[in-house]
Amino acid sequence: QVQPVESGGGLVQAGGSLRLSCGASGRTFSGYAMGWFRQTPGKEREIVARINWNGGSTNYTDSVKGRFTISRDNAKNTVYLQMNSLKPEDTAVYYCNAVTPNARSPWGQGTQVTVSS
Repeated sequence: QVQPVESGGGLVQAGGSLRLSCGASGRTFSGYAMGWFRQTPGKEREIVARINWNGGSTNYTDSVKGRFTISRDNAKNTVYLQMNSLKPEDTAVYYCNAVTPNARSPWGQGTQVTVSS
């Protein structure tokens, strides 16, 4: 199966912004609710944002509400995560995938986000 490919991570100071992108050639995201997940060493992967199949509905975990925005462009088969007002506790590897476990592709490599204080 085709893995998602995440990009856009990096090192940023607290208060800064990053925009993550996720695509996958050979696998369409259209028709699926998609999510951005993050994981830190020793912790389980958690979902931080989700978007329904057409972008009409979004949902965020409390810790990122008002700072992160998830969006999608089905014509480009791409899902985005705009991250503003970043905090050191946002430091993690970020992944994208389908929200529903039985619709997921194998996890990709993710993209590292590091926020310095």
